[in-house]
Amino acid sequence: MNRRKYVVIFMLVFTILLSSFSFYGYQMLFSANFLVEQESRVLEIDKNETFKSLQNKLYNDHYLNDLVSFSFLARLMDYDTNIKSGRYLIKSDMNNLNVIRMLRAGIQTPVKVTFNNVRLKEQLAERLTANLAMSEEEFNKAMYAFIAESEEFNEYNIIAMFVPNTYEMYYNISGEDLMNRMHSEFERFWNEDRKLKAADIGMSPLEIVTLASIVNAESVKKEESNIIAGLYLNRIKNGIPLQADPTLVFASGDFGLKRVLNVHKEIESPYNTYKYAGLPPGPINMPPIRAIDAVLDYKHHNYLYMCAKEDFSGYHNFAETLREHINNANKYQRQLSIEQRKARLNQK
Repeated sequence: MNRRKYVVIFMLVFTILLSSFSFYGYQMLFSANFLVEQESRVLEIDKNETFKSLQNKLYNDHYLNDLVSFSFLARLMDYDTNIKSGRYLIKSDMNNLNVIRMLRAGIQTPVKVTFNNVRLKEQLAERLTANLAMSEEEFNKAMYAFIAESEEFNEYNIIAMFVPNTYEMYYNISGEDLMNRMHSEFERFWNEDRKLKAADIGMSPLEIVTLASIVNAESVKKEESNIIAGLYLNRIKNGIPLQADPTLVFASGDFGLKRVLNVHKEIESPYNTYKYAGLPPGPINMPPIRAIDAVLDYKHHNYLYMCAKEDFSGYHNFAETLREHINNANKYQRQLSIEQRKARLNQK
């Protein structure tokens, strides 16, 4: 009788424990544990993250409610020794099982990388790594390694490879993969249609980008871009130096320079298009796509000169002859002198 009683008690206790463990096991696997009744958030896991530091981050930053259940299941699934860095979207009310599977498989949420208005290759690292785990030093190392192995790109024209746009990439992308991705985007941008247009002009894609950077610096008004592109192409065809003031600003290194003087025309630099005919060795900025297409679709005309309009509208007067250009320049200078006198009188 006593033996039967103990068996009954044992079975009862066992059933209760089994039910409790089953219930806890179900909760551990399938019950909401992450961002319960909160909005979805991004979790960034650094490349040097340990399981302990990740646990602290999840708990201290209020990603999860029950750290014990997550930690237990993570160890069962060997995630504690298989942590992958990256940027992960944790959705509201996710359970342990789904989160661990996602983190263990490295299923990341891409980040957006946007860059434009870059003037120097030294600025690329800051712009491209702003939303990435990669350091600026890592990027620069990868960029110079890419240049060393490339037959097409060098330290003067490498900026031409970066087509300004918004790209999606993984937070923990390597420097080498980033450079390869940018090269692939460059190749994709230079499709058959654009290559044929460049060939008709008699220039390579890199030369087109270089000219587009000058056009971009010259044209405040977008609708003038293809006219200015045609003007510079006319000068190149006729063996006339471009004499583009923005290239002197670049050569001087003083990007706040408002007015180019004769002294600047004596700067010894391959970017000095007053001294040297043809294109400089690389872009003087990162031209937007519209500027590149403005060169490819340049306007056919006979203009060789341009001067700012005397109404200070930002538009230009274009001329075919030097005499006509001098007249335009004189009109601008006369009006500039009048405006300067007015400004001095107003200050009195």
